[in-house]
Amino acid sequence: MTADTRPNAVDLSHHLSLLARSRHPSPLKDLIRYMGVKGIISFAGGLPAADFFPMHSLSASIYPANTVLDPEHPSPPSQSVEFTIPRRAAAPAYDLERGLQYVGGRGLTDLEVPIRALTEKLWPPAYADWDVLLNNGSTDGWIKILTLLVESGDHIICDSQIYPSAQAGFVPMGVKAFPIAGDGEGVSPEALAKGLEEWDESRGRRPRVMYTVPVGQNPLGTTMGPARRKSVYDVCVKYDVIIIEDDPYCMLQFPPYVVGQQPTPPAPKADVDAFLSNMSNSFLTIDTQGRVIRMDTFSKTLFPGARLGWFTCNAMFAERLLRGTEVQTQGPSGFSEVITGELLNKWGVDGFIEWNTNLCEQYRVRRDWMLDALAAAFDLVPAEDAGVPGAIGLVAFPKLKANGRRGPAIISFVPPVGGMFIWCKAHYDTHPAWAGFQPDRTDQERVRAFEEKFWIRLVDALILVTPGWYFSPWEGGGHSLHEEGSGHFRLAFSYEPKANVDEGIRRLADMMTKEWTGAVDISAGL
Repeated sequence: MTADTRPNAVDLSHHLSLLARSRHPSPLKDLIRYMGVKGIISFAGGLPAADFFPMHSLSASIYPANTVLDPEHPSPPSQSVEFTIPRRAAAPAYDLERGLQYVGGRGLTDLEVPIRALTEKLWPPAYADWDVLLNNGSTDGWIKILTLLVESGDHIICDSQIYPSAQAGFVPMGVKAFPIAGDGEGVSPEALAKGLEEWDESRGRRPRVMYTVPVGQNPLGTTMGPARRKSVYDVCVKYDVIIIEDDPYCMLQFPPYVVGQQPTPPAPKADVDAFLSNMSNSFLTIDTQGRVIRMDTFSKTLFPGARLGWFTCNAMFAERLLRGTEVQTQGPSGFSEVITGELLNKWGVDGFIEWNTNLCEQYRVRRDWMLDALAAAFDLVPAEDAGVPGAIGLVAFPKLKANGRRGPAIISFVPPVGGMFIWCKAHYDTHPAWAGFQPDRTDQERVRAFEEKFWIRLVDALILVTPGWYFSPWEGGGHSLHEEGSGHFRLAFSYEPKANVDEGIRRLADMMTKEWTGAVDISAGL
């Protein structure tokens, strides 16, 4: 075996919260590790007798790892891979006696083997003493991280918009967001450095935790390239910030979209090398200090109902997270572990990567459906040619009239290269009713009120989008990164079939074009 020449993580124990520092190993959980000692007779643990578990076996039929589906008609393949999880089996196979019994906070450690192999293959940490720990999905993982690192009164660094459930986890703790401006590639390292350097201590201690979704950010759809990640990491090292890398969309990374390109079906065979070369890699690969806690999940690659994910972090953080797991959730569901574990046994790590290579193509096609529908419904102009202040990516104008005159800018967006979402900036200040709408209120108040009414009008037109205010970071008051005269909404391209995507975008464009061009007067309704 080749010696590991990577350095060990630096001591980051000063980041632990009072709660995390105060945790001790659960005495009862400590007993579990002795129950597997050969020949031992245990009168210690209050475990139910496995003989009384009312299951003989658990069988499943899964897709082959090399399955290529039709995005429009994703019918199950004719071939399948079968497996049965028996009541009792010899390791490394999974069985129900172990899977359905109480286990320690680590869960079934057999499942850590493919997870470690996947980590070393795709995003090996740049230091030696790293560890993995299972959790009950990323929402559970995030709450455990919050109890690990933050105190009431702290601020958490985040993007200009934040996933609502992530924020809902820390607001009740007395913690606020510290949003940082960015662009089509995510957080600006210059803005991050400036915000930390100029931090006003009267607001509390300088932020020490950064939450980021680096691929297909929800809702912004932005993806960080390698140079951007390195610049952000360097700022975090300088200001001693822990990076929480929540990366559920890491396997869904696409080539750039080109307006007017011919639609292409999914590749008939997985090109794993191209898939891996297109992947924007993890902060772990440049983390020489152990200051990144990465969260992965099977929710987007296999099934969200499994509620199964994992942390990758330095051994000290992993041990403290384990202490919290013992008294918060214990290990993940045994059903989820044995089913997912045996699936990975059948596929292998390489098979799991092949599955994701093909899966990525399915979502790439769905992204293109929505972008093609937007291109058909609007005139899309590159922001640098559109002359619209504050717009990035593509700007959507009404379709040109016969006289060739261009109408008002309606929305703008960055075509995503990862994830499941398109983040649309709605240019309310070009709407004919905007000037007379609640002029006595602040711009931020006007935008919120206009956006709420606009969302209701979309619903009336049978179009459901996620309104922008869902994602506004909570700073204890107004949103400091508010853009004057504009609001936002999020489109998800992951779920609906092509016919619904085409019809939904047609309805959206028809409704917005009529309003923005004055063909429909809605002033009375405002």
